[in-house]
Amino acid sequence: MTDAALTPPLTPTPNDCELPRIRAQFATFNDAIDYAAKSRKGLNFHDMRGNLERVYPYSEMREDAHQMAYRLIAAGIKPQDRVALIAETGPDFAALFCACVYVGAWPVPLPLPTSFGGKESYIDQLSVQLKSSDPVVLIYPEEIAEMASQAAERQECSGISWQDFAKYDAPVVELPEVSPDDICYLQYSSGSTRFPTGVAVTHKALLHNLYGHAVSMELGENDRCISWLPWYHDMGLVGCFLSLIANQFSADLLKPDAFARRPLAWLDMISRNPGNTASYSPTFGYDICARRISSQTNVAERFDLSRWRIAGNGADMIRPDVMQNFVNAFSDAGFKASAFTPSYGLAEAVLAVTVMPPGEGIKVELVEEERLSGTPRDLSRPARYRAIVNCGKPLPDMEVLISGENGERREDHQIGKVWCRGPSVMHSYFRNPEATEDCLVDGWLDTGDMGYTADGYLFIVGRAKDMIIINGKNHWPQDIEWAVEQLPGFNHGDIAAFSLETENGEEAPAVLVHCRVSDPVERVKLREQISDKVRSVTGMSCVVELVPPRTLPRTSSGKLSRAKAKKLYLAGEIVPLELAA
Repeated sequence: MTDAALTPPLTPTPNDCELPRIRAQFATFNDAIDYAAKSRKGLNFHDMRGNLERVYPYSEMREDAHQMAYRLIAAGIKPQDRVALIAETGPDFAALFCACVYVGAWPVPLPLPTSFGGKESYIDQLSVQLKSSDPVVLIYPEEIAEMASQAAERQECSGISWQDFAKYDAPVVELPEVSPDDICYLQYSSGSTRFPTGVAVTHKALLHNLYGHAVSMELGENDRCISWLPWYHDMGLVGCFLSLIANQFSADLLKPDAFARRPLAWLDMISRNPGNTASYSPTFGYDICARRISSQTNVAERFDLSRWRIAGNGADMIRPDVMQNFVNAFSDAGFKASAFTPSYGLAEAVLAVTVMPPGEGIKVELVEEERLSGTPRDLSRPARYRAIVNCGKPLPDMEVLISGENGERREDHQIGKVWCRGPSVMHSYFRNPEATEDCLVDGWLDTGDMGYTADGYLFIVGRAKDMIIINGKNHWPQDIEWAVEQLPGFNHGDIAAFSLETENGEEAPAVLVHCRVSDPVERVKLREQISDKVRSVTGMSCVVELVPPRTLPRTSSGKLSRAKAKKLYLAGEIVPLELAA
């Protein structure tokens, strides 16, 4: 008999327990950790195939966090010191994050390497964020020691693996007192048009957003979170880690790279959950799963998605066509379209600003593209429409208004900048008063997004800073990118659209497109197809450059970075493929 046969199977933490639920109504996050530790609930970590490999009750996490807190204090870490943590989904990061909070230090979650760039690119990214956050120490997994230590050395920051840090002495001392107005952590926004800036989040702001999150989602006793989202991004960190603790519910967790390799393991985990599932993803996660299902797969036999109550969607523009494809692929497995729960948020508001009431599903409005761009309609061409997704209603105590160019409040169905105000709006950008003043005005946060309201719901149109303005007419890059994606062989994220200055000084639309065609003659045909497609959307010729797959840069959360793509292209760092003469 093998050792494996003698080992009893792991029992995941329960959905229900005798401890009364408190929906994030604590003075500090420290109090939330202490309360969650009284329950039998916790985190359950799974391997690449979705098999349970580590059960981590909140009681054990709190005990580990205290030990790590003593080590931090012994190492000289003081309140308000920054501690950079590579946010790998696992017990080490969970305990270290909570340890920093207990010490009054500010944890700074930073990304793991991704498949979107090489070693040097990752070291550069870490270096920039370390320079901004100015931490006392960077703590990282042993597997990336070489890259992480190089980034730390560049910034003259101490670096250590958490395996080595766990060997430090941990003399028991009294932990500092923490107040609701103290900074809890720094969150780096992955906005594609802004230089990385640390969002300073107070305990009070965090807990208020987590309370609104629980209330808006109507989180109940039998709910359980299933997630693959990375813990360095606000949607994963706040929605699928901190919220679990503050609202006392269990979770099954898959590492992001495991999802990238085996996305259907996410749905397998959901199928095994005996309770109701709350699980979130950007649009591309649903897209990948729908694409991975072959026509020969019997989804009703493999999956049971009937208890998926909250299928959250956010972090990028929500595409109704992708959501419909997911419904088509998995309705036989019991998935209900009404489970879709669109939302809108950003790190500067902790996480959520608006959430669709559960059960309402995805609702869209068809809006003329000329209305979206604010330009007169060309009556010689047929009207074109875009489906704009309803992103729900504001969280409790969150106000949303649409601002005009001169700061005037716009009425329903009038497009303008989205502003929000409430207790969970950020304290500031860390050590960046100019950026703080640019987006915070009398308590109102200028989100940088464009949208409109209707009957208390918010509709997001796009990013103001990404707008392409050609001959006085505005074009959303998403419209151009989506148009090209309709051509055969392209996936979401294969196209980056922006404007370029031509030789005669005029602006022209440009697209960089991932090309998987090797024949130079076929590449010419493909470029012509793309040019025709963009012309049908913009009414003008555009610059089309075919680039190798996996060339277009991404933010830390995997979203396309148009601004960086343009910068790299102009600098000659993105080299187009050769075409036939």
